[in-house]
Amino acid sequence: MSTINNKEHRHGRFSALWRLTRGQRLRYLAAMIAMSVGVGFSFAIPMISKWSIDGIIEGEFAWVELVTALIGIDRASLTDTVLLVLAGVAVISATMMSGLFTYLRSRWAAMASQSIVRTLRDRLYTHLENLPARFHDQAETGDLIQRCTSDVETIRKFLAGQIIEVCRALTMVLTAAPLLFSMHSGLAMISLALMPVIFLYAYVFYLKVQHQFQKRDEAEAAMSARLQENLTGIRVVRAFARQQYEITEFGTRNRSFRDHNMRLNIIMALFWSGSDILTFVQSGITLIAGAWLLIHGEITVGTLVAFISLTGMVIWPIRQLGRVLQDVGKATVALGRLNHILEEPEESSHEAYPSQPASGEIRFTGLNFGYNEAEPVVHDIDLSINPGETIAILGPPGCGKTTLVQLLLRLYDYQNGSITLDNQELTELARKYVRQNIGMVMQEPFLYSRSIGGNLRIGKQDATDDEIEQVIHEAAIDTSIRRFSKGLAAMVGERGVTLSGGQRQRLALARALIRDPSILILDDSLSAVDTQTERHILAALRERKGRATTIMIAHRLSTVADADRIVLMEAGRIVQQGTHDELRTVDGPYRDLCDLQTSFETSLAADLASATPEDVTDV
Repeated sequence: MSTINNKEHRHGRFSALWRLTRGQRLRYLAAMIAMSVGVGFSFAIPMISKWSIDGIIEGEFAWVELVTALIGIDRASLTDTVLLVLAGVAVISATMMSGLFTYLRSRWAAMASQSIVRTLRDRLYTHLENLPARFHDQAETGDLIQRCTSDVETIRKFLAGQIIEVCRALTMVLTAAPLLFSMHSGLAMISLALMPVIFLYAYVFYLKVQHQFQKRDEAEAAMSARLQENLTGIRVVRAFARQQYEITEFGTRNRSFRDHNMRLNIIMALFWSGSDILTFVQSGITLIAGAWLLIHGEITVGTLVAFISLTGMVIWPIRQLGRVLQDVGKATVALGRLNHILEEPEESSHEAYPSQPASGEIRFTGLNFGYNEAEPVVHDIDLSINPGETIAILGPPGCGKTTLVQLLLRLYDYQNGSITLDNQELTELARKYVRQNIGMVMQEPFLYSRSIGGNLRIGKQDATDDEIEQVIHEAAIDTSIRRFSKGLAAMVGERGVTLSGGQRQRLALARALIRDPSILILDDSLSAVDTQTERHILAALRERKGRATTIMIAHRLSTVADADRIVLMEAGRIVQQGTHDELRTVDGPYRDLCDLQTSFETSLAADLASATPEDVTDV
């Protein structure tokens, strides 16, 4: 059963390789025709040499009648010297024509492979952009990058050269065999005796090497993932003085990659040395047998020279099948790794797309959800949010606050319960429609390595200067931007590393506000700003009140006190909801939280009041 499955698996990969050539098969056909013509010219060279040598020795050129017919002169006017010169010219001409058609073959094959790989890269990138969040949660970025670069390049090399090389080897065998048998059938059989052995040896090598390529690629992906992760988190590495530890860990993966590469090189060395032995043995057998036949007068010197030349021309491409099969092994492994991505189902896109913007009415009814079935995160959530209402959600870490907004964004789909947007089931609305109506400021804002203005225009590509000025003022980032010498044109670095945490949060808030969305979600997005800046932002949000349904996830009471309603969550359930004034007057978690923060603020104020000026200066 395992053997059958492996065969089906390999057949599936070859079918996938064949499908990749769709749209470029005419170019490949042209390349194969050019290759065949080039092979024909290359075979003409040893045949011209045979006729010339036999003509010198025997005193009669076998092709002289053809020459005189083409030139249109008498045989008597062509001396042996002239015929030899003509033979040399014919050899040079055949060589040049063979080179020309080899160039055309390589050019057309390269054009076809580059077009295929460009389409493949676009398809991969588009597919990755449309894969669900669950896939990206489990995938390693470094591994995905390695697949989209190294594996794609492996396929390009195979498509550019080895497809044509397989056809070339087969064409040379099919062309050389009739020529050899036409000259001497017995010597032809001897000259081709080891061909099946070399074929079988190359195929066994292919089966052996393919498995090792898989291991080598996986080891390279692990090394790339470690490198990408550490370069991204280099500041954390240095902050915890873990350079040596990370160097050691990278060294472990690097050694694993080296070891697998070494095993691969050993297998390849065994193949090349073994195939060299078989090739030279075949050439030696041909030479010995040919010399014996020549001594006994069964063949001419020209025939022996032609046999040796033709055998070499055939046997070396056959030997190169080992390299071809090696690249086939690489390509099938690489394509299998790419198919692992391409076969992942994309987010569905066939749902309804209303023509009108959302009003912002949201209903959670009996909602239950877990990232895996064994561990539910939210339980029996019932919550109604009216258009333009501001809702604050509080709760300890892990209670399900962020999960609710991720479900609202359709990053994940629920199976139990209901979420409606404007009285339409969320899972029946197109993801693009839902996300276009939501402005999201994430808990850990992500900024692109581009200018401040470029990051802002991600929210709205055609934003005017006045709109940008308005939102950066509302997000309290305008003063910080003006401090940069280039203003909005200042680059923020990868992931916004040149900005402080508070600046990143405020820039992300401005990016969400510029969309003027129907629903605004702030996922703990003011945690890194100071109290004064927070007051400015909250005042700006109060002025926008009613323009968008606002959901605020926060931990500070000062952030949520002005919300129309506060929802308190614990262990994935809603345990309290109401206004700030309502909740602080009844026993429950919210009142306990108010008392705790009030006690802390009172204690801090007392400590500051009792401190000496010197103590305050030290602080």
